[in-house]
Amino acid sequence: MEKEVLDSYLKAGKIASKVKANAAKSIRPGQTLLGIAEKIEKEILEEGGKPAFPVNLSANETAAHYTPKVNDETLLGEKDILKVDIGVHVEGFIADCALTLDLSGEHSKLVEASEKALENALSMLKPGLEIGKIGAEIERTIKSYGFSPVYNLSGHGLQEYETHAFPTIPNHANKDSKVLEDDIAFAIEPFATDGEGHVSEGNEVEIFSLVNPQNCRNQTARKIVEFAVEEYKTLPFAERWLQDALKPSEFERKFALKELMQKNIIHQYPVLREQKGKLVSQTETSIIISNGEVKILVE
Repeated sequence: MEKEVLDSYLKAGKIASKVKANAAKSIRPGQTLLGIAEKIEKEILEEGGKPAFPVNLSANETAAHYTPKVNDETLLGEKDILKVDIGVHVEGFIADCALTLDLSGEHSKLVEASEKALENALSMLKPGLEIGKIGAEIERTIKSYGFSPVYNLSGHGLQEYETHAFPTIPNHANKDSKVLEDDIAFAIEPFATDGEGHVSEGNEVEIFSLVNPQNCRNQTARKIVEFAVEEYKTLPFAERWLQDALKPSEFERKFALKELMQKNIIHQYPVLREQKGKLVSQTETSIIISNGEVKILVE
């Protein structure tokens, strides 16, 4: 791995570590999810990085992909269990991390299940390790706490301006015989649940990414494409970010996004949920294997 690339990953990891620690200390019941997200994203910028994706603030049965809406007034509840998923990039090189906050203190065992699964997975890492063995250890650990892994969510590779790249790191034993190679970056993110271990797509979509940039007749759609190319390239962005930057009317924004989706110019990330009333915890960090050495990017 080139020194400049490694340095960018390490800087992104350092920023993510600081931002994650501050989020853990500052998030409290009664705060708005929008205020929490904006504070985290602002801190990333102040520390010299950029958000690799909108901060995900997924509560309770919501496992992933919830980021606040434009003018979102949702308050964090005293009984909520909140997943805080943070991505930082430096020159396109990404550090991805997540923690779960058990605000009532009633679900510490569920949170510990995902934390311990990540800890055990990290202890195994070395070049040449079969990827399926990581998933098997994550599943074994989570089940030892009496919970299930979320089988259809996984860890992933981290490449330049690409948050979900090769390799896929499963959260269960899938007998994947591919091995961890040298000079790769990737995230491991165990999800534990007291539900069935399978998430489904909800109707809400607030996160998008540009997949097929092309000219559009609609003026607002054209501005969105131009802005996304300039600011995010292929990285995910939030609808509220578009509103803050371009200031279209709500009708213009919604109409333009609908056209861009219909033409497959942008990809959408629907909110992912477990069974209603069930809970999900998530713990994640990012890793580099470089010159045979395993480096944890986010502490």
